[in-house]
Amino acid sequence: MTHPVDVHVGKRIRHRRWLVGMTQQQLAEHVGIKFQQIQKYETGANRVSASRLWDIADALEVPVSFFFEGLEASKSGEETAAEAIPADLMGDKEALDLIRSYYAIPEHQRRRLFELARVLSDVA
Repeated sequence: MTHPVDVHVGKRIRHRRWLVGMTQQQLAEHVGIKFQQIQKYETGANRVSASRLWDIADALEVPVSFFFEGLEASKSGEETAAEAIPADLMGDKEALDLIRSYYAIPEHQRRRLFELARVLSDVA
């Protein structure tokens, strides 16, 4: 049986990997394991050891604490900002591609796009 913490950490690994545009194979090569092991980590089927999590954090350029963010709030029943978004959004490749594209836009244009989106969402 999978432990909720292992599932949470796995989702955070997948989320960050997709945000940086890295494949499971690329992450596995950086860490020195097979991509099937990354799959098992991401589903929570296998528990990530502390040293392996350290290597994954290094490869994904985040602190180890990143993988535990939101865990306390979800345990206490509080809704975090990420949970206010539909649960499948962070697992949606199209949404993550949109985020990557957004950050590829020069900052001054990105701010204008952000303001336009905010106005449009207020009207809806």
